[in-house]
Amino acid sequence: MITLGEKYKIEVIPLLMKEFGYKSPLAVPRIEKVVINSGFGKLVAGKSKDEHEKIQKSIIEDLTLIAGHHPVSTKAKKSSAAFKLREGMTIGAKVTLRGLIMYGFLDKIIHVALPRSRDFQGIKIKSVDGNGNLTIAFKEQISFPEVSPEKSKNIFGFEITIVTSAENQEEGLRLLRALGFPIKTEENLKNTQ
Repeated sequence: MITLGEKYKIEVIPLLMKEFGYKSPLAVPRIEKVVINSGFGKLVAGKSKDEHEKIQKSIIEDLTLIAGHHPVSTKAKKSSAAFKLREGMTIGAKVTLRGLIMYGFLDKIIHVALPRSRDFQGIKIKSVDGNGNLTIAFKEQISFPEVSPEKSKNIFGFEITIVTSAENQEEGLRLLRALGFPIKTEENLKNTQ
């Protein structure tokens, strides 16, 4: 079985060059990076400092298992009484993946995590923005096989943003579909309404 990176070089580049008329393989859109992002907000709201740290530690451990890299903590830039935030307080974590690790992670999303997600029927076209970047939201981290539901103390959601070099939504959709992402077509949308 070929990896996603090999599939891009062998199948996707020639296909997109033919479809869009690119003169050079370097002009073909590609995936630049994958950003995994999770906010602690609702889980830690109204908790003591010790509970906050325990929840934060368990989420960071699960994100490390999912991504294969240790996440970077994100901190609040401003204080907000409405959200019970103080400036400098840790409010989330993120991981950025590139290169071979990124392609391995995308392979895992396409073939394992998305099919394991509850009630998954395909990725909506709206998930791809005007620049061809795809954002997928997971409601539970237990969709990934590395995370054991029995050992997870907190169920949390997170977003995965796949950043492409596509110039518009059409190029981004074509690239992602050619790589194997299960993005719904217009026909699928009409049938589900």
